[in-house]
Amino acid sequence: MAKKDFQQTLQELKITDSKGVLKYPLIETHCHLDTLKTHSTDELLQRAKELGVEKIITISVGPENFQNVLDLASKYEMVFGTQGIHPHEAAKIVDEDYKKVESGLSHPKIIAVGEIGLDYHYNFSPREKQIACFEKQLQMACDQDLPVVIHTRKADEDTKAIIKNFSPRLRQKGVFHSFTSSIELAELALDLGFYIGFNGIISFKNAQDVRKTLEMTPLDHILLETDAPYLTPMPHRGKENSPLYLPFVAQCVCDVKNIDPDQLCHVVYENSNKLFRLP
Repeated sequence: MAKKDFQQTLQELKITDSKGVLKYPLIETHCHLDTLKTHSTDELLQRAKELGVEKIITISVGPENFQNVLDLASKYEMVFGTQGIHPHEAAKIVDEDYKKVESGLSHPKIIAVGEIGLDYHYNFSPREKQIACFEKQLQMACDQDLPVVIHTRKADEDTKAIIKNFSPRLRQKGVFHSFTSSIELAELALDLGFYIGFNGIISFKNAQDVRKTLEMTPLDHILLETDAPYLTPMPHRGKENSPLYLPFVAQCVCDVKNIDPDQLCHVVYENSNKLFRLP
């Protein structure tokens, strides 16, 4: 049987029309535009706009891409960005890098501190340095009245303790992106007012635990993301991911929660605008 191309698979989704265009606009809340190679940025953004992906948030991970994010957000009307240091980078960071984060946060199209957090799966940086880096940036978010984009992996207990400590001062809360942690951490995050970000992982065969988290997460606390270029959803796994694959994530959310696209799309669109205070 011949393999279906991207456009054919788009047209088969309930969330798109007969031309493969989204019936309702969506917002890509987490990707890494400066790392994508399959299309030029101009072409990708044009295709995303035609598809119905209305806004895109491109994420900072460290000093190497602070300026890339600022440049993309400045150049393209539909692109917004973050500034922050990923836990993988924590061991390399010096005071000057934190000053760069603070400076970047003053840009009018930088809408969050992130991605920040803890990653004890790879432990590319010592845990004590990850914790210090995480807490310092959470304090920046408190001071700047900005939401946070949190990456946490195999670090539930420390993440819980830190978030409980900062949450009362973190007025804008934030999102636990690409969520793969325990139900208990998800429940705490939701109780404290955070959003949960879901991406192509929910379409993976062995992601039952993530789908269980999705099932229990209220619609008004869900965000959609791709985390491109990573985690391309089925049936396109193996290709470079991009915001163009966001409809597949949205359709999978509908399928897991057994809801119609119109129930999902309006709510997650408003969730994204509300959290990040997008225009």
